[in-house]
Order: sequence, then structure tokens, then C-alpha cells
Amino acid sequence: MQRVGWLRAAVLGANDGIVSTAALVVGVAAAGTARRPILVAGLAGLVAGAMSMAAGEYVSVSSQADTEKADLARERRELAQVPELELQELQRIYVDRGLTPDLALQVAQQLTARDVFAAHARDELGITETHAARPIQAALASAATFSVGATLPLVIAALAPVRAIIPLVSAGSLASLAMLGAVAASAGGASKIRGAIRVTVWSALALALTALVGRIFGTTV
Repeated sequence: MQRVGWLRAAVLGANDGIVSTAALVVGVAAAGTARRPILVAGLAGLVAGAMSMAAGEYVSVSSQADTEKADLARERRELAQVPELELQELQRIYVDRGLTPDLALQVAQQLTARDVFAAHARDELGITETHAARPIQAALASAATFSVGATLPLVIAALAPVRAIIPLVSAGSLASLAMLGAVAASAGGASKIRGAIRVTVWSALALALTALVGRIFGTTV
């Protein structure tokens, strides 16, 4: 859980970087264009995608951070104005968790005596330092990993024969996505196989649909 703040943004960025850029490259290649337009489209997708991911993560996590700050500010006011009611509220929380009323009151009093604000932030609001929203960290992690992920299909497209760009980019991207899914699942303590399968299936669908659009309309998408 200590990794969740940056792990989610990093995995999402890398996954989206590979999928969106690979799908863009495959779609343009399916339209029958030469290598240069394919690479230009892929590079433009990398830059636009990285900035979009950074902006999206920053705005999203900033909204979460603003909500947390507002909740904490309200809690500070309530602790200053009605400390007795806040102590009772903390006691009820511990009773709901299985303690007897007397023991719950003792726990609430001891925690309040140590750090009243931290006790209420953690047990009443569910906000801790570990899980606090960090917009800059999320934005940088997402943009950086998106760029790294997007580089893979671009390198394959630059080195592969033009006629083999579609199969090689697809195969290389899906293999990388499977490994990414397994690593992310392992870091989070989940099943590696399940993590690899779920990301590969959805990514394969994205590549197939983009290639179909490029083939049908013969335009850059």
C-alpha cells in the first residue's frame, strides 16, 4: 500500500504509452503509408500522450488533494470547537470496530492525548501520510513512464521492414505489456498471470480495432 501513490500512475502511464503509440503506429501502417509518416505520427503521439497523461494525473490527484485539505481543515475546526463530541465520535468508531465502550473510550483518550489531529485524520477520515495525494509525483511518474512505454513501438517501427511493422510492433508491444502486467501485479502482491492476461487481452483488442480502422478508411487515426 505504500507504493500505491506512484505505482498506479506509473503502471497506467507505461501501459497507455505502449498501447496508444503501438495502436497509432499499427493504424497508420495499416493505411499503407511509408515509414516516415508512421514515425512522425508515433512521435507526435508520444509527446501529446505524455503531456496529456501528466496534465490528467495532476488535475485528478490535485482534486483529491483539495478534498483532503478541506476535510482536514473542517476537522481542525471541529476539534477546536467541540472536542468532547469529537472524542465521542472517535470512541464510536472504535466500538464499531469491536471494542467495548469503556476500552474504546480509553483508546480514544490515549490517542487523543498523543496526537489528537492525527488520530482523527487517520481513523475518522482515513487520511494518512502514506496515502496522501501527491499531484506532482503522480504527474511526473505518469509522463515519464508513458514516454518510456511509447518509445518501444517507435523503436520497433524504425528498425523493422516496412511490410513487417504491423506484426512486429504488435508482437513486441503485447509481449512488453504482458511483462508489465506481471511486474505490476507482483509489486502489488497479486497474481502475475492474471495481471499479464488482463492487460494483454485489452491491448490486443485496441491494436486490432485500430488496424481495422486504418485498413478500412486508409487514413491516419
